[in-house]
Amino acid sequence: MILASQSPRRKELLKLITPDFRVIPAQGEEIVPEGASPSEAVVEIARQKAFMIFLKYKCETIIAADTVVAIDGEILGKPRDEKHAAEMLKTLSGRVHSVFTGVFVIFDDGKTESFSEETKVEFYPMSEREISDYIATGEPMDKAGAYGIQEKGALLVKRIEGDYYNVMGLPVGRLSRTLRGRI
Repeated sequence: MILASQSPRRKELLKLITPDFRVIPAQGEEIVPEGASPSEAVVEIARQKAFMIFLKYKCETIIAADTVVAIDGEILGKPRDEKHAAEMLKTLSGRVHSVFTGVFVIFDDGKTESFSEETKVEFYPMSEREISDYIATGEPMDKAGAYGIQEKGALLVKRIEGDYYNVMGLPVGRLSRTLRGRI
């Protein structure tokens, strides 16, 4: 089995399902179809990642995933810089947003399964100081929506509705059911 991801969080989460896998990150440009919903976008990106690896490793099960944060219909990816991170966090402050993770699996027999998972997250209202202090940790810079719930970003979260692990980047409960009987 291959995890087509460079995310250390996804690697740790997949270990909850199985210890028997390799990590081979997909390399290449990801193209989101114009007008795609957040749910459609993450499944499509996960599909692209899976097939990048499938071209080289056709006889193994491949798991790929992609995660985005969305609010008011807008997808928030990873911040370009600290200013962009601050803008994202101001947008999320005191509001509910959605975290979508798309998963695409290509089984060793060539069959595929895919799904997306949505978790709603509500942030506490944040002051400018709280936002700048959080950005100063460096944590927001490589994360969709400019926060990581499993780290200091947990201090921003008032409540969640849905799969906590989805917010970390891999909905392990649903993925384990998708893989059931196949691994």
